[in-house]
Amino acid sequence: MRVKSFFLFVIFLLPMLACVSGGTPPPTEPASGAGSTEEQPPTSIPTTAPTAVEHKTIPGDLPEVQSGVVGDQDSSLTADQKRAPGGDRFTFTRFERPFNAETMDQYFPVVDIQEGLFYEDETWMYAVIALKSDEASRELTGKYGFEIDLNVDGGGDWLVLGSHPTTTEWSTAGVELWFDTNDDVGGDVPTTTDKVPVPGNGYETLVFGANTGGDPDMAWMRVSPSEPNVVQIAVKREILAGDKDYMVGLWAGTDDLDPALFDINDHFTHEQAGTSMTELENFYPIKQISELDNTCRMAIGFQPTGSEPGLCPLPPTVAGEEPAEEGCPPQYLVCRNVSMVAVVIVCYCNQP
Repeated sequence: MRVKSFFLFVIFLLPMLACVSGGTPPPTEPASGAGSTEEQPPTSIPTTAPTAVEHKTIPGDLPEVQSGVVGDQDSSLTADQKRAPGGDRFTFTRFERPFNAETMDQYFPVVDIQEGLFYEDETWMYAVIALKSDEASRELTGKYGFEIDLNVDGGGDWLVLGSHPTTTEWSTAGVELWFDTNDDVGGDVPTTTDKVPVPGNGYETLVFGANTGGDPDMAWMRVSPSEPNVVQIAVKREILAGDKDYMVGLWAGTDDLDPALFDINDHFTHEQAGTSMTELENFYPIKQISELDNTCRMAIGFQPTGSEPGLCPLPPTVAGEEPAEEGCPPQYLVCRNVSMVAVVIVCYCNQP
């Protein structure tokens, strides 16, 4: 605590009283400057210019080898039908809602994730979020980020969010890094809607952002230098505290994407949230949760078993047969369930 001291100087002028016997007191000379009508120049108060942030560690080019890849639905394909083609499963913390609420007559490509990539090097973790490429997504007006689940238990630990990226140079402007200190993200059953809403506060600890102090180089964001509809986010891997096995899920939304509301499906009922899937007619259309998209989670640094909460679909296997896309390294395998009424998983290899 800084203690400010204030000193008050009070000057008492003690006039000399002189008595002159048998006459009038002689006139006194005015003190120097007294009675002058000339204005004195104002006292200048020195000001200190704000100290510019000196960045010492800045991300560079993305590594050549990716650590993970994830696909997502393209809602532009069915936007004229006022619905998403799949992927909106509120109960399982999956959102495919790049539409306005209620009428769903506006489609927002700027928050419609198409694909995501994840990279690592010795210093950084990089998330790459590709939005729908058309004229309306040339200005990235949304909020973009990713969650990190360190314990692979479904409950997120770290959340990084960046707002309105405008430059192809790495910048810390608008980037925030949040941590769940009290471990309440996900509620009682992470990645699944709790039967009784949990009054948690989500990611409540702002570790990096405006006026937080600390390391000024912790998190960065930019627009891809080669693709105007792609957001790139870099975060120092020191936040992992040595962990090498974790899961990552990507997010895109508006300024309403609030760290305090994670997991979002634990703070709303399905009736309140609605859905973008016409197949779920009891909940259609989307209501209080709109203009939002996220992906399933990528396994980073380990081979998943398929039981990890929030994990992206794995390729189907048949007894006595090899998995689909045999020989494709897991970090390059992209699988999607293309049906909402059955398990129809389609995979492809995204190896460079």
